Amino acid sequence: MTDQHEIALFPLRVVMFPGGKVDLQIFERRYLDLVSHCMRNDVGFGVCLLREGEEVVRDASRQTIHRTGTYSKIIDWNQLDNGLLGITVEGKAKFHIKDCWQADSGVLEAKVEYTNGDSTSNEDVIPLDEDYSALVDLLQSLESHPLIEKRKLTINYDNLWDLGWRLSELIPMEVEQKQELLELDDPWERIRSIEKLVADMANEA
Repeated sequence: MTDQHEIALFPLRVVMFPGGKVDLQIFERRYLDLVSHCMRNDVGFGVCLLREGEEVVRDASRQTIHRTGTYSKIIDWNQLDNGLLGITVEGKAKFHIKDCWQADSGVLEAKVEYTNGDSTSNEDVIPLDEDYSALVDLLQSLESHPLIEKRKLTINYDNLWDLGWRLSELIPMEVEQKQELLELDDPWERIRSIEKLVADMANEA
């Protein structure tokens, strides 16, 4: 799929992965309007990691974003105890930004191209062999954590895509490292990077 699509962007200090879930609090008017539009029209928006700037834009401030993000759709919403709107979004597909601008509403919009291969398509399942049993065990251990269990993630433990995405999402690391893993288009390269990262963590422990 190489066609360009226009989508709204939501810059955050988190990295979203295909198949992942993130809870957000919405309070800025432009994003309240965006969420309303998305729910009314059954469309999503792109989540991108902020390179510079803050999530809340103030006068005379600016945001710069990484050019690779994840198209996400709202799967749940509720009013939080603090009165703000809470939404849960799920990552659907990775994209690369080809052009980006700020709309009159204040929301960033972009022309993007979606990448081939992700964890949400049955056509792209890459079966695992026993060489990755240690990483599977690690992912199962991370998934069993009470805070992760609440997310009710759907994980195919016999798919290299899922293994790479979920470990990238759940292993504690700097957001810039997560962004580097998201930007890799080769799932085998992503797994090799994760193996090295886990080995480095073990040596530092």
